[in-house]
Amino acid sequence: MLLHLAMPHPEFSLDLIHEATERLRPIVTRTPLERNERLSRRYGAEIFLKREDLQVVRSYKLRGAYNRIAVLTPRERKRGVVCASAGNHAQGVAFACARLGIPGTVFMPANTPRQKVARVRSFGGATVSVRLAGDTFDAAKDAALREAATTGAAFIDPFDDARVIAGQATVGVEIVAQGAAPADWVVGPIGGGGLMAGLGIYLKHVWPTVRLVGVEPEGAASMEAAFTHGGPVTLETLDTFVDGAAVRRVGALPYMLCRAVLDGLQTVEAGANCSTMIELYQNEGIVTEPAGALAISALDALADEITGQRVVCIVSGGNNDLARYPEILERSLVHQGLKHYFLIDFAQRPGALRRYLDEALGPDDDITLFEYVKKNNREFGPALVGIELADPDQLSPLLARMDGLGMAYERLDPANPLRRFLV
Repeated sequence: MLLHLAMPHPEFSLDLIHEATERLRPIVTRTPLERNERLSRRYGAEIFLKREDLQVVRSYKLRGAYNRIAVLTPRERKRGVVCASAGNHAQGVAFACARLGIPGTVFMPANTPRQKVARVRSFGGATVSVRLAGDTFDAAKDAALREAATTGAAFIDPFDDARVIAGQATVGVEIVAQGAAPADWVVGPIGGGGLMAGLGIYLKHVWPTVRLVGVEPEGAASMEAAFTHGGPVTLETLDTFVDGAAVRRVGALPYMLCRAVLDGLQTVEAGANCSTMIELYQNEGIVTEPAGALAISALDALADEITGQRVVCIVSGGNNDLARYPEILERSLVHQGLKHYFLIDFAQRPGALRRYLDEALGPDDDITLFEYVKKNNREFGPALVGIELADPDQLSPLLARMDGLGMAYERLDPANPLRRFLV
């Protein structure tokens, strides 16, 4: 039986979600809700994955974009639409424009993975043009707003819009329809906040006791900052690695709705998230983008609470550029304690490197990088050395052997600014 839930904001209502559900029924894919055996065993819980990576545009963003564009008036349609996006919202807008015959202009950060840019152009065809602007979503948004003010085109916000949020809420409608029993937990990613705001409102209406957790990248926790300050604030620094969730400032409406329905927020370190992406690919053949793996990555922090519970994780997207996998693997190895970098002073004489290989490295240790940083005629010269271990417990023995050789060295911690310039 549905319970009454007072709306935390007058702009939003359950009616908007019901309308979106009917409007999107012939448009979007009803993505699977799959029980994951591996994760269920690991956490002693029933873990289900809501596979929005299998959506038409490989992310849930189609839902909100189409729902918003479909209600434009004939006059607004003639003027066209404009949007800003790191990729997934752009693909949803492009798909909707092509389907509805509405001209669109999409602004994307210049560092958006090429695969996402190509897919926007593919979905939009002749109806959509793509412009690259700035290095962040916020810079692209500023350019898009200027374009909208100049041309009169409708700006399709990726998250701070009631109908966009209602479209994203249909993920929750499907979860309820697909679940054999109410979920105890639903965990999903937060960028601007639209997804968790929309599905949170619906799920709390149908399953009042469900616990909702929003997950953000550690370097882009804009909703956490908003909760702390009592409203949306602009982050001074932003890590854009998890590009689908790297938003400097959450939306005002998503903040109000999330504040009313979320039971918690969780941040995830990028390396841990990369490890999740690799595990999903190696074990289940699931290709996610960084934002798509956030909900699953958060399960470690929730492990003690979810034992014996039914948990739904939103796999929000699968648009990942293959060119990014070397960095994803690197971050994962560093996070697991398997990859380490050193600046080592080698004696400038024959046999110095051979001695290091023979006496410092263990039988399963592997040098993955060796580069002299500066070449000179001094007795000692520094070299940048990358070492991959077979087991993280082998680090201490490696350091002990290096100390035994009497070689001067410095281990480059992942947080060391010098490492960013050298590696």
